[in-house]
Amino acid sequence: MHVTVLLPGVLRSAADGTPKFELEMTAPATLGDVLDVIAGRYPLLERRLRDEQRRLRRYVNFFVDGEECRRLAGADTVLAEGAEIQIIPSVAGG
Repeated sequence: MHVTVLLPGVLRSAADGTPKFELEMTAPATLGDVLDVIAGRYPLLERRLRDEQRRLRRYVNFFVDGEECRRLAGADTVLAEGAEIQIIPSVAGG
């Protein structure tokens, strides 16, 4: 199954400057499965997305086909064919 992952500018440096990448996954695939593939390819990006226990970082938002994954099943969210994942870190400041 085909999945697209979109990265904002702030995370691209941890992924060799890549704004998006296409993945071929074995169905059924979950958000966690996609993050495992990302971890293998881009270890620096992995550290920005998940903690040492492989839990989603609190201040990073993962949208699966426009829905925030925490409103779905978190890392266990099952992906549909052609799913689009947007990864957006929270921005703080004043």
